[in-house]
Amino acid sequence: MSERKQILFVINPISGGKRKTSFKKQVLDVLDLQKFDPTFQQTARPNHAYEIGLQAVQEGYDAVIAVGGDGTINELGSALVGSGIPLGIIPEGSGNGLALYLGIPMNEAAAIRRINRFESIEVDCGVINDRRFFNIAGLGFDASVSENFANENIRGPLGYMKSVFNVLSKYQPAHYKLTIDGKVYERQAFMISVANSPQYGNNAYIAPQASVNDGILDVCIVHKFPLYILPKMIFHLFNKSADQSSYVEIIPGKNIEIEVDAVSPVHVDGEPLELGDKLNISIMPKAIKIIC
Repeated sequence: MSERKQILFVINPISGGKRKTSFKKQVLDVLDLQKFDPTFQQTARPNHAYEIGLQAVQEGYDAVIAVGGDGTINELGSALVGSGIPLGIIPEGSGNGLALYLGIPMNEAAAIRRINRFESIEVDCGVINDRRFFNIAGLGFDASVSENFANENIRGPLGYMKSVFNVLSKYQPAHYKLTIDGKVYERQAFMISVANSPQYGNNAYIAPQASVNDGILDVCIVHKFPLYILPKMIFHLFNKSADQSSYVEIIPGKNIEIEVDAVSPVHVDGEPLELGDKLNISIMPKAIKIIC
């Protein structure tokens, strides 16, 4: 019998507001233990998954599995880029945008069974001021929501919706200067999303035509819109038709610079960051393998 593959499960114990106390038993019940030798590690703080990922590369694991949401995937993926070690995903986040797009089951046991197949695709990686992202990065309204949500004591979709309404009540659009593949655009925008994959999560599609392996990012500019249009905007998001709204402009590009008049929060795969008032964004084609 060939030697078993060494795979590391990295568990974020607080992602998605879900308890994961029985996760290890679930893996031992469902994973093909003739093919795989699993190891388990929990994250204890922000950026810990990234540190664990770097260590896993040094130790030569055959795969690393993110048990969490888009933030956990981001940290582990950032560590694995260029290593050739595939990243697996057990979706346990609030939105699970990348996993939903890739067709990874939301059911824990079914997602573990996907790992048994050990089939992967190559996925592009976006880079924003030296920070990597695999799903969506953005600034403006959604970044302000991410910042609010990070400080919210309710996790999961309910906490996220609470953050949306908290921010919406006092949010003001901003002025942006964008340079996309050498062409300059000036926009007064509600928010700007730079999408590698089509959706934020929970099947809310901001960039319906985006693809994770086309070597291109979709810059989604949501223009200032009257509040009474909000229900229609939400409908477009969940109907995969945001690109048909007159308030949404999508420009594909590979090299993107965004300048904003005032420093505002930025989110990278849903995690809020302060990256200054000038963002340089590029894409690394086929930078990582993801098991799906």
